[in-house]
Amino acid sequence: MSTDNQTTAYNPPVLEFKSSSFSVPALILSGNELKAIEQQLQEKIKLAPEFFKNSPVIIDLKELTKQHLDIDIALITEITRKLGLLPIGIRGGSLQQNKNALALRIPVYSNSSNRTNPVETQKTIPATQITEDVNPSKEAASSKAMIITQPIRSGQRIYAQGDLIILAQVSAGAEILAEGNIHIYGALRGRALAGVQGNTDARIFCTHLQAELISIAGNYKISEDLTKNIYNKPVHIYLKDYTLVIKEL
Repeated sequence: MSTDNQTTAYNPPVLEFKSSSFSVPALILSGNELKAIEQQLQEKIKLAPEFFKNSPVIIDLKELTKQHLDIDIALITEITRKLGLLPIGIRGGSLQQNKNALALRIPVYSNSSNRTNPVETQKTIPATQITEDVNPSKEAASSKAMIITQPIRSGQRIYAQGDLIILAQVSAGAEILAEGNIHIYGALRGRALAGVQGNTDARIFCTHLQAELISIAGNYKISEDLTKNIYNKPVHIYLKDYTLVIKEL
């Protein structure tokens, strides 16, 4: 009588798929004149070059679809790439635009996707509008201020049309932008850009400065520029003669 002691070898999995959410800027097109789009997009990027550098972006076509306006998917993706953005998909397009995007190996996202929670600014820009897809579960936004109560995680990007108030920390690798002031009641370890529409009166306040980058109206400093006497301390940041001033509170 014999027994078979042969066992099947166990091969541990080397990968897995998980549902996840992450923050990606959305480029909303409200006109199809490519020259105007390129010009206005270039002007917007100049306001916060560090933020948009190599940034992934979703091209949102829903406004064009509402107006029955067409746009060449290949050309608009070429424009965004030329300006340093990395288009990772489109949404809101027509059936033909979706087919064209897939032919170019560009993903098509559904407007009703439950994997992101888009929070879009209401200010209209004639040819282009850039908004942020963010995922904090609790936030309140108004035309004057956006208030976020949860930590901003690495990889998240937040855009506020007015002031931005964060009642938690901003992790390394996270980026926050505001057309007005920024208030952070926690550690700032990521990037903070205030006055991104050119508001030189904008200010940044935080209780623990450990930033990778701080900027007001395009004038910025990186972590290497921060001196030891202000590092990890509560500070007030503002512009004076187009130079960033950092004062301990």
